[in-house]
Amino acid sequence: MTVIDVTDATFAEEVVERSKQLPVVVDFWAEWCGPCRQLGPLVEREANAREGQVVLAKVDTDANQQTAMQFRIQGIPAVKAFKDGAVVDEFVGAQPAPAVARFFDKLVPSEAETLASAGDEASLRRALELEPARADAAVRLAKLLLARGERDEALTLAEGVPGDFQAEGLAARIRLEQQGEPDLSQAWEALDAGDHERAIDVLIAALPNADGARDDIRQAVVAVLDELGVEHPLARDARRRLAAALY
Repeated sequence: MTVIDVTDATFAEEVVERSKQLPVVVDFWAEWCGPCRQLGPLVEREANAREGQVVLAKVDTDANQQTAMQFRIQGIPAVKAFKDGAVVDEFVGAQPAPAVARFFDKLVPSEAETLASAGDEASLRRALELEPARADAAVRLAKLLLARGERDEALTLAEGVPGDFQAEGLAARIRLEQQGEPDLSQAWEALDAGDHERAIDVLIAALPNADGARDDIRQAVVAVLDELGVEHPLARDARRRLAAALY
């Protein structure tokens, strides 16, 4: 584990400049501080678990008052995370172990997050082994499986992460494809080709006569809108049209 003792004289180089290459977590502490002694081992453990991905710097506030004043340290322990030369996250006071772990997770990607970003099937499956509720990995893997016709497993994966718009939309699509009615093949072809506007048009047009498939179609449209983003012009117009078709 990379742990460095930082002083007023070395802070700029060891923390600010170094953070432009690698995230640096700074633990502001003092010898007399009981909560500091409680928090220190937790911070060190999380940094150690991310060997090579993060640097842990320790600043004795009694011996380095200039730095403590510069960063307005009014209570200790105080922990600040630096990235690209600036503070990106922080907390004050002793924290429970799960909170410290989450603090580091936001700063340094977990193994599962890194695997999910890789995007190949083996990495995605491993990511889900480590974190079964990872929606990004489940959706990417389900799309790979759907593309080669393995619908049952794709559906199981997509339905396994409820509450995620992309997963729910993909599950809805698979169910609609399996049912075959209404015929929405043109919508799926357009979606796979990146023609979001055409896909939305076909899906919304099918709503009035969709009977029991209305909610699945709605979820499929919502997933497209989520992918486009709230501010996308097409999404704004489609939300209005979707509401009109449903209600």
